[in-house]
Amino acid sequence: MDQGIISMRYAKALMGFAKDKKTEDVVYKECSTLTANFVSCPDLRVALENPILSSTEKYKLISAATVEDGQMETTFADFVKLVLKNRREHLLQSMCLSYMNLYRQSKHIGVARLITAVPVSEKVADRIRNSASSMLHARMELRLEVNPSLEGGFIFDINDYRLDASIATQLKRVKQQFIDKNRRIV
Repeated sequence: MDQGIISMRYAKALMGFAKDKKTEDVVYKECSTLTANFVSCPDLRVALENPILSSTEKYKLISAATVEDGQMETTFADFVKLVLKNRREHLLQSMCLSYMNLYRQSKHIGVARLITAVPVSEKVADRIRNSASSMLHARMELRLEVNPSLEGGFIFDINDYRLDASIATQLKRVKQQFIDKNRRIV
């Protein structure tokens, strides 16, 4: 069976279970934390796919990666136990991502990412978040990233749109124009 279909089924089941228990916000935070830890620590996925580790060891590993004190919310803890019981732990990251998308759709939350060459203040981030919220008529999650290779300016991603106003991109365009012009001359 396709991994995307399996992940979406588990995510929908988790969403229904969390709504019944009125814990979808807490589960969303725990899924976000776990997903971030999957990204920052690729060895986590390798450890979960290791057949030598027992389910209890994998559960402890997931708990430590999800919450600092290791005590996950009971809804998410029961979900993780189900995933481990069915031996679907290799799909856990995909399940969490699918759940996060379902949660954002149900709560009308947009996702935006602002990449700048230098860190921006919280005041500027709030202004950008509020402007984007009013334009989309939805709450916004704004992720801030710093990438010094931009040399200045910013890149703003919102849903499927990108506004690239970075100095590095503008320099690349100017360079490409010179190259194209020189090709016509020769």
